Amino acid sequence: MNTNLLKKEWLQYEKIKFEGWDFSCIDDSWENENLPWNYAEILNKYLSSDLELLDMGTGGGEFLLSLNHPYEKTSITEGWQPNIELLKMKLVPLGIKLASIGDDDIIDYVNNSFDIIINRHESFNVGEIKRVLKPNGVFITQQVGGKNGNRLSNMLIPSFQPKYATLNLKNTLQDLKECNFEIMFADEYFPYQKFFNMKALIYYAKVIEWEFPGFNVRDNFNQLLDAFKELVRKGYVLNYEHRFIIVARNTKLSY
Repeated sequence: MNTNLLKKEWLQYEKIKFEGWDFSCIDDSWENENLPWNYAEILNKYLSSDLELLDMGTGGGEFLLSLNHPYEKTSITEGWQPNIELLKMKLVPLGIKLASIGDDDIIDYVNNSFDIIINRHESFNVGEIKRVLKPNGVFITQQVGGKNGNRLSNMLIPSFQPKYATLNLKNTLQDLKECNFEIMFADEYFPYQKFFNMKALIYYAKVIEWEFPGFNVRDNFNQLLDAFKELVRKGYVLNYEHRFIIVARNTKLSY
């Protein structure tokens, strides 16, 4: 094993530019296990054209538009400024209402505004969800749990400490139940993730910086060598994601 040649090669991988949320450059170099549920199918069981809809953390709005919900009955929140500017040009002219949201998770809409709130991979405050959701309104969320990617993070980052260690199905259900939500469906899963070459692994670790704080090839070269040994031995480097989903009904008379 010529470590100098490996380092030179790997340094080039971390320079690959990342734009949007596009992992197409490593499409054939990794594998992600499917979840046992389908988020879109689940929310379509509850969504109808007469309902007031809020999509939290809508991103670029691609998924929201795929739902074909009436624009005049659609509202969104977004916290990342570049996306906010994009949404002002892309969705607001259609009649979709937009509110920015910050780290405090305060939802800038009035009480009892929505029949259904959907949230995929966006943080939320249970009290705020309850406030803006109508009585018997439905909240559907799919979350990235606190154990997401921990195997690879521990492999690459010495003394790694997960940022959201307590974020899991059990704790989130408890929060919802304490606010008198009725749980109608809940599931949690840890799908496998396999990296078939070092290019994909290094690219991923550079992009998902909150799971690999301070990662770079020079400082983490010895850890990368350990990952490379696993790759040679097994044919892939194994990681695990963490996902959970909840469908809950807001049991309140008024707010």
